[in-house]
Amino acid sequence: MTQPDIKARLLAAYDEQLRTDAETPSALTVAERGPLRLVTFLGGRGFITYRDLDGADQEGVRRLVSEAMAYFEGLPEITKVEWKTRGHDHAPRLHETLLEHGFTADAPESIMIGKARALSADVPLPDGVTLRRVVDEPDVRAMSAMQDEVFGEPVSDEMAGALLRRLSLDDAMELWVAESGGVIISAGRLEPVPGTDFAGIWGGATRPEWRGRGIYRALTARRAQSALAHGKTLINSDSTEFSRPILERSGLVKVSTTTPYRWSRS
Repeated sequence: MTQPDIKARLLAAYDEQLRTDAETPSALTVAERGPLRLVTFLGGRGFITYRDLDGADQEGVRRLVSEAMAYFEGLPEITKVEWKTRGHDHAPRLHETLLEHGFTADAPESIMIGKARALSADVPLPDGVTLRRVVDEPDVRAMSAMQDEVFGEPVSDEMAGALLRRLSLDDAMELWVAESGGVIISAGRLEPVPGTDFAGIWGGATRPEWRGRGIYRALTARRAQSALAHGKTLINSDSTEFSRPILERSGLVKVSTTTPYRWSRS
């Protein structure tokens, strides 16, 4: 099978299996407006996603954006909204329409997919570095704070609270960290997706002084091993330009891009 054929098959599996309720396991509410799924989360967060835009033309896209924002503007508890776009979608003038409605675009990320088996090889760790799964609240909060710091965000209880809620639901999400001297230096989560072949790897972050030493790759391999134990054969991830080369070396393939657009209530 040629590389284009492999990419096409992986992308088709992504669209069919993941662009559903599987994409938002921690949703508080989900409303449908045409092809759109309008989702609310804890912390006043809204989220907009879809499998496709049902062939909408420019005017149809404008109408969908307007209806979605009217919905969220009518929910006073929602203070910010993310519209998740994919580079392979037919969505005429969606970028311009989102900007007109007050959204700003984040940097594009690569949609990476590949065989879990390809990532699961044992990777040696630097001396003194260990991996473990965390479940207790102090560990989860320490992990979340480290990720906030690495991503250049203020340390917030919001993500930690969301992760703790997910753990309380026992929905198979796993949190993994790498430590040195009792300090968390790298972290990420695994999300096996019920009813699909997929497990997602998300939130990968490594402190700058520990990068380039195989720690993130080892953490990814350990999560892939756990995915296989859950019966999942495919791994997906939305990757920054830092993590994309690591995943490519492990056998994942870039099948498309995704760009988050963000709106905040003024």
